[in-house]
Amino acid sequence: MSQQKIRVRFAPSPTGPLHIGGVRTALFNYLFAKKLGGTFILRIEDTDSTRFVPGAEAYINEALQWMGLAVDEGVHEGGAYGPYKQSERKTIYKEYANRLIADDWAYYAFDTPEELEAIRSAYEADKKTFAYDIQSRQGLNNSLNLSGDEVQARIESGQPYVIRFKMPENYEVTADDIIRGHVSFNTSTLDDKVLYKSADELPTYHLANIVDDHLMEISHVIRGEEWLPSLPLHVMMYKAFGWSDTMPAFAHLPLILKPSGKGKLSKRDGDKDGFPVFPLAYTSPAGEVASGYRESGYFPEAVNNLLAFLGWNPGTEQELFSLTELTEAFSLERVNKAGARFDPEKAKWFNHQYLIQKSEAELAAAFMPFLKEQGVRAEIEKVEQIVGLVKERVSFVSELWEQTFFFFEAPTEYDDKVAKKRWKGDVPAFMSELIVFFDQSPVWDATELKEKASELINAKGIGFGNVMNALRLALTGGAFGPDLFAIVELLGKEETIKRVQTALDQL
Repeated sequence: MSQQKIRVRFAPSPTGPLHIGGVRTALFNYLFAKKLGGTFILRIEDTDSTRFVPGAEAYINEALQWMGLAVDEGVHEGGAYGPYKQSERKTIYKEYANRLIADDWAYYAFDTPEELEAIRSAYEADKKTFAYDIQSRQGLNNSLNLSGDEVQARIESGQPYVIRFKMPENYEVTADDIIRGHVSFNTSTLDDKVLYKSADELPTYHLANIVDDHLMEISHVIRGEEWLPSLPLHVMMYKAFGWSDTMPAFAHLPLILKPSGKGKLSKRDGDKDGFPVFPLAYTSPAGEVASGYRESGYFPEAVNNLLAFLGWNPGTEQELFSLTELTEAFSLERVNKAGARFDPEKAKWFNHQYLIQKSEAELAAAFMPFLKEQGVRAEIEKVEQIVGLVKERVSFVSELWEQTFFFFEAPTEYDDKVAKKRWKGDVPAFMSELIVFFDQSPVWDATELKEKASELINAKGIGFGNVMNALRLALTGGAFGPDLFAIVELLGKEETIKRVQTALDQL
């Protein structure tokens, strides 16, 4: 393999937002190429003009950039094998379709959609399923049953036609899939797929895909399991073109399953259970909005790590991998055949792990816009200290506010349950003494304050826990927050005294 030039492609269609299954395909292609010093290509497969969605191509590029999956060759990057958009390669495909006809591997079919629909309906009435294949094609409106002159006349008159692959009878198609091992198909079970349509002068996926992979010298086709049924046709097309010797190696990735484990993960599952299935938020041309991992507060490193573990495992106990570490550890041989169940809670766990690894400076900078939304103005140095106290408690930057709001605004009300339980007996009277203690403390340091306050409380014979819980109530309005004296130190002398006095007045 080291002697072979490794070239892989991620080839999405710009028909809407990129599903995370597609992102995982891109990631696995990227990791495979980078590990082996190869080339990662982005090819836009936009030959199906009826399903094209404006803005979808830009979305694909932005998603890959956000994930950190740098493209080596593509529409924007250029390269020696372009164009990298199939609609700009139109003139190439007709030549190859004609070559298959000349070599008796394909034929013209003139059946209209109405004629085919009528045949399908007749089959259904007999409780059968129609397929345009070796059995049915002999009685249909195609060049296998028409004279050469008639075929020529129809084409010259502008009659619409398609070019279909002529699947041979009872031939065993075999291939070695890197993930699934040896696979075998019999051509008698396969239909004659459309390769080219004269109506729009465009190839179908199958022809464009094979021709482009050959011309771009793709060494490995790494794609989703849903393409496995197309493998025998693709292998046969390589054979028909005489390209079997340079045919790429295939690897079909397992499906990403719903959290229940039953069926393929879809956008509806995300909508229903409240988690994203797209890398970035997306608004459809009709105005329908779908959430994205980026906008939901996930870090790209967490999403890469999450997706890598959907179908692949490193064979060790390690769970957290940077993109560089994933590249070093990745191999297709360690990708599973079985579908991988998506776990929204595991996604949050990954994000939490990456959040706590980030520096206070990074988190504070990310938190500042949320503070601005709350109308809070704060010094970045203070925000850094605050997020350092609570980052272990959250999975997303957006959750920092509910853990820290009391640092920025004094309580205006107090938790009734906590007040009834903690603000009673000797405690309120002692709070006045605590104000004096705070006011006279020469050093404003959490450790020192805690030590001296403990001595004072013990000398008075009041329960340390009772006083601390009451003080927490006065400072935060409830029974929450990080280390109490860390709160005291960060609030400062003046604000701490003011809050205790307010609690005395109101409670």
